[in-house]
Amino acid sequence: MATFNDNFSKQASIYAQYRPSYPHELYDYLSELTPTHELAWDCGTGNGQSAIHLADFYDSVYASDPSEAQITNAFAHDRVTYKVEKAEESTLKDQSVDLVAIAQAIHWFDYDKFYAEVKRVLKKGGIIATWAYGIPSINKELDVLIKHFHQKTVGPYWPIETRSIDQEYTTIPFPFREIEPPEFYIRKRFKMEDLLGHLLSWSATQRFIEQVGHNPIDQLRLEVEKIWGNPQLVKDAVWKIYLRVGKIPA
Repeated sequence: MATFNDNFSKQASIYAQYRPSYPHELYDYLSELTPTHELAWDCGTGNGQSAIHLADFYDSVYASDPSEAQITNAFAHDRVTYKVEKAEESTLKDQSVDLVAIAQAIHWFDYDKFYAEVKRVLKKGGIIATWAYGIPSINKELDVLIKHFHQKTVGPYWPIETRSIDQEYTTIPFPFREIEPPEFYIRKRFKMEDLLGHLLSWSATQRFIEQVGHNPIDQLRLEVEKIWGNPQLVKDAVWKIYLRVGKIPA
């Protein structure tokens, strides 16, 4: 019988395989905002996707996540140090961090405790940036299916915390002096199986499988096939990034 850790490790592996990558331009923009580039903290790093990109711009990256399974599946990099720990209780030194980056994770945090930690570790002039993405857009017909799957099929299985993503992070508390960022988009080329794998990686899909006992992707596949055509055909998928950027108030 599979254990909880076995199932969680499998989900983390799926997540690492099908999660889309953030654009290089996003990290370039954020790095331009920090006066120095010694240390970035990728908080809630997941599989380390953002951490390894931040390493292109910072001398070292501290990447933390409370999930040992995620860290186990994280990408190795010689300038990235991974740590299993809570965002609200880091072991970072006071005023040591140039950039605090939180990708697709801040909605899980205790905001008050985490922001106190951010204010403790950020250098003077340092930046906090948090971002997320919602559901992909491919074309009108597929978008209708994806939206229905997101809202109706697995809708009841989304944790309440993820509602802030549906609201494009406009409702999360953010006690910093905000900087208005440009718009950024994730763009990826998908075959049909890539799309279905991405939807399978959603936490709500995994909860549906655990609680209902079958995989909702099986039915969705039949509907997607009618629209997609040849499953090897490649289509463009686009996600808008919901980005908040700020500095500690003077």
